Amino acid sequence: MVPKHVELIALSLGINESSVRNTMELLEEGATIPFIARYRKERTGSLDEVQVSDIQKQAKKLEELELRKESILASIEEQGKLTPELKAKIQASYSSNEIEDLYLPFKRKRKTKADVARESGLEPFAKIIMAQRGADIQNIAKKYLNDKVVTVDEAISGAKDIIAEWISEDQDIRERLRVNFRRFATINSKVVPKKKEEAEKYQDYFDFQEALSKCPSHRFLAMMRGDSESMLKISLSIDDIRALEMIDRKFIRSNGAEADIIQEAISDSYKRLIFPAIETQIINEYREKADDEAIKVFGENLRQLLLAPPLGQKAVLAIDPGFRTGCKVVCLDSNGDFLEYQTIYPHPPQNQLSASQDMIRQLVYKYQVKAIAIGNGTASRETQSMVESIPFSEKVDVYMVNESGASIYSASDIAREEFPDKDLTIRGAISIGRRLMDPLAELVKIDAKSIGVGQYQHDVHQGKLKENLDMTVVSCVNKVGVNINTSSQHLLTYIAGLGPALAKNIVAYRRANGDFNAISQLTKVPRLGDKAFEQAAGFLRIRDGANPLDNTGVHPESYPTVALMAKKCGLSLDAFVLNQEARKNLNLADFVTDKIGLPTLTDIMKELDKPGLDPRGEAQSFTFDEKIKSINDVHEGMIVPGIVTNLTNFGAFVDIGAKQDALLHISQITKKYIQSPAEVLSLGQEISAKVTGVEVSRKRINLTLLF
Repeated sequence: MVPKHVELIALSLGINESSVRNTMELLEEGATIPFIARYRKERTGSLDEVQVSDIQKQAKKLEELELRKESILASIEEQGKLTPELKAKIQASYSSNEIEDLYLPFKRKRKTKADVARESGLEPFAKIIMAQRGADIQNIAKKYLNDKVVTVDEAISGAKDIIAEWISEDQDIRERLRVNFRRFATINSKVVPKKKEEAEKYQDYFDFQEALSKCPSHRFLAMMRGDSESMLKISLSIDDIRALEMIDRKFIRSNGAEADIIQEAISDSYKRLIFPAIETQIINEYREKADDEAIKVFGENLRQLLLAPPLGQKAVLAIDPGFRTGCKVVCLDSNGDFLEYQTIYPHPPQNQLSASQDMIRQLVYKYQVKAIAIGNGTASRETQSMVESIPFSEKVDVYMVNESGASIYSASDIAREEFPDKDLTIRGAISIGRRLMDPLAELVKIDAKSIGVGQYQHDVHQGKLKENLDMTVVSCVNKVGVNINTSSQHLLTYIAGLGPALAKNIVAYRRANGDFNAISQLTKVPRLGDKAFEQAAGFLRIRDGANPLDNTGVHPESYPTVALMAKKCGLSLDAFVLNQEARKNLNLADFVTDKIGLPTLTDIMKELDKPGLDPRGEAQSFTFDEKIKSINDVHEGMIVPGIVTNLTNFGAFVDIGAKQDALLHISQITKKYIQSPAEVLSLGQEISAKVTGVEVSRKRINLTLLF
């Protein structure tokens, strides 16, 4: 660990240095983010997962920067041009732009106009001009004529090329221009004339300009997508005259021929070398910011979706609706295990409504089904109406389930491993049913990008996106905790400290030896050592096991402390866990040690207050406006119920049962100013809104939230 890194990270994140240092030590020791945030609060100062993650990311960036500096220093030294001053400057810098600027004159590149001029012996002449001592340039130029430089004009032109390159490599000028771009640049978008008809979806950007500093990430990414598809041409612009004057002031210190030549070189350097390079840098810089914002939105949406309330352990009938090919129906028991599959044809062209309803009624009775899950794709609303009109003998709740990504799961290796003898349609229906029972356990099987709760997910940096989404999945799984005796291998993979190999070993051990009766039995799993046990144990649950603490988020390392608490209350451990009043009378300070402080003790009390309680709540059914089946049924002025299905920086998408999500623009969410829809809305939230516009041809529905 580099002390300077600790200082820089603490300053950047606004976290005290001791917390940063201790967190970095824990990470270097192999501790996971969920474990550090949950069980090492005394060492970190109670940093949350986001802060621990930020420290990890910053540390990684600084490590990469150190490697880059080493590479640059080695390259310059190899050329025999590394001076002590330059080495000290590079080593002391923690700005990637500054480091690259310092390296620029030594960077190996293809032959430039300046290189050609140097090879022609014109560098001394360029130095004379830059000295600006009133020399007779025309006569001096004659001294540099040779077989490669035939005329005075050619000599002066070559010298200008060298001067232009010197100016373009000036670190101070480049940084001042970057500041100018960040503060004053305008982003411009023009449609590519030949692509105008194809580019209709980008028509808002056919002739568009906006201050770059005020351009929101979603608009920036939209323009970048148009540019990458060669539909749009994107460029930046600044006040060129002001920029040239700034460069002139630094380099021109005289009047006359030399000043004129230098000014021409400045103009050439700015247009040919500096502006294009800085423009690319700034676009990449803003692209990175926009990527980070979009990834953050995607991650938060994914978190909300994964933490959606589960139905729990109830028998479910799941329907993957369709018209011509019928509705695929499966029955699952309370553990989510497959029972039976049928296909029904209640809709056109077959119209076997009565037979379909009879089949559903029989299956519900046969398997004591308590809930019906209907995928929200094609024919979903028609299927919902058909099911809701069935007169069941007992109450059966009907739920509309977001089926995004179900087809991806159906064709995946995981699905083939789970159901090798079932076809894609059956697997898809099973996934819909299981999503209702436990969204988290089912959705972790699907590539997060395929779930469809982000913006521009295919345009952003894919490595960063995967890292963020993987971290989100890990965070959610560990926040909820998993039942070690019922969880799939895939779900166990995301538990802190495990991974695919140990998850596989746990499931194999469970099959060979029966259910775990105590968390401590984990140590008998092949290859699961002390470190993995330390990281994973607190996030695993055993219901009705030998130790009641095994069904809580209390870490086994704290079990002796809880036993002391129970002893002080004169209660058995089982009685202590059930006796909230007895716990209230304890003075937590009496149990503080050099390893366990008040933050951990407070967390223990919270866990004991809700042993085995799922933090996600319970699933609730929702009913759309029965008059709405498609966009043709939606009219301006209607008041409609809906469910928020996606949040972006510019607004929320809402399912109102029309097969086409409606847009609730950020300006229509609340009367007060908000930076993000997420400040007011959450994924899966039920709302009531007014339809403000319908464009059937463009499949657009606009809403305003009823305040």
